[in-house]
Amino acid sequence: MSEIINSTQAPEPVGPYPHARKVGNLLFLSGVGPRKRGSKEIPGVTLDENRNIVSYNMEEQCHSVFKNVKHILEASGSRWENLIDITVYLTHMKDDFAVFNKIYATYFPDKDTQPCRTTVEVNALPTPIAIELKCIAIV
Repeated sequence: MSEIINSTQAPEPVGPYPHARKVGNLLFLSGVGPRKRGSKEIPGVTLDENRNIVSYNMEEQCHSVFKNVKHILEASGSRWENLIDITVYLTHMKDDFAVFNKIYATYFPDKDTQPCRTTVEVNALPTPIAIELKCIAIV
């Protein structure tokens, strides 16, 4: 038995999928980016007229992604401290990993509760963003 969960605060999915799915006491989040709900605005991103990235601020995108993950966790009856596994997708590993890692460390300061993590570089994401997270948490 599973339960589909959607947050009223996280950005709308860009495809036919829910924000999360709860199975037993595990919560699986769909990929979460930095977009804002009800808008095509992407914090820290400047686009040209064809919606191609002209410039971006990785710090702003990181904080926005973490905020969106938190919204989904809370809508699901879970919380930040219950994250157990995170897959990070970056479009520019060489340029952005150090910034991401520094910010990530501030969100997970307690080494005893840090989730497992994998970080991979991808050549593109579905929207003009530089980061996306795929998370698993306990409910």
